[in-house]
Parts: sequence; C-alpha cells; structure tokens
Amino acid sequence: MACNCGRTGRSTLVYRLVLPDGGTRDYLTRQEADAANRRAGGRGSITAVPK
Repeated sequence: MACNCGRTGRSTLVYRLVLPDGGTRDYLTRQEADAANRRAGGRGSITAVPK
C-alpha cells in the first residue's frame, strides 16, 4: 500500500508575473516575483495561482 503522507488534494501556490508584452513567469515566492517585476520596469501584474 502506498503512503500518501498527508498530501492528498493539496496544491502549491506559485506567483505568476504577467508582463505587458504577454510574457509570463512563475516564482515560488512573492518577493521573487516583485523583484522580477521591478527589473522588468514595474508594469507587470502578479497573481497567486495553484500549481
């Protein structure tokens, strides 16, 4: 019998940066997404999405 180790049905959140040119990138933390957005000019939007 396989062990599910309590992770059944759980999803991980990632922070998706969507840039004005349509490019997207996923980050594990909000801070990483914020830093990438600043490097890209600060005009992108960040949303938390389940992965």
